[in-house]
Amino acid sequence: MPITGDAFPRAGWAGDSCYVIEFGDVIDEEINARAVAFAAHARMSAPDWVVEVVPTYRSVAVYVDSFRAERDVVAETAARWLRQYSVTGREEQVPFGIPVCYGGDFGPDLASVAAHAGIDEDEVVRLHTGQVYLVYMLGFTPGFPYLGGMNPKLETPRLDEPRVAIPAGSVGIAGKQTGIYPVESPGGWRLIGRTPLTLFDPFRDPPVLLEAGMRLRFTSIDGDRFRRIQEGKETWPQ
Repeated sequence: MPITGDAFPRAGWAGDSCYVIEFGDVIDEEINARAVAFAAHARMSAPDWVVEVVPTYRSVAVYVDSFRAERDVVAETAARWLRQYSVTGREEQVPFGIPVCYGGDFGPDLASVAAHAGIDEDEVVRLHTGQVYLVYMLGFTPGFPYLGGMNPKLETPRLDEPRVAIPAGSVGIAGKQTGIYPVESPGGWRLIGRTPLTLFDPFRDPPVLLEAGMRLRFTSIDGDRFRRIQEGKETWPQ
């Protein structure tokens, strides 16, 4: 059964092994809070036929082993989770600190972002570090955080031609969003800096540093401090 109807939450199948619960149809903090809270509850309550639970901006995808779970059971379980889950306040969170070395080789597009905004590069850094951001979701590559809350003055279009390889830790801007590349990958976001923190490590538990629903703040550092943190000579406070 596909997802139908106008009322939220609404649910339905997206293929043979993915059951989707939608909480709204716009990007909104309250809607996202419901999705993240539901996903957390689903993970804690998941029977063994649940393969993975993935929250997005406004929905949650529950991937199941279709050979072990009847469709009726999946739908009934999701309906029970909807009755049980609760949303906790995000406002009380202490923002997670992300150190960033802006400009130069670490941020080759800082000048173009400044030019598009009609401000200088220092003002871009001041505005970018002056906000508290919400991690709406992870996606694209393992641990890539899609962040909301960027100052509107910094809105800048994606590059016309994406780069083939972007270094891990690069901080970029695309439209109204900012984000961090956890691993080397192609990408079209405009790069304004880089963090020495490792956002994704498959040998770490958990492998991702950030999670949907977290709040974070960027802090500007210089190149020397970047190298000390990256080499493990300095522990970055969270």
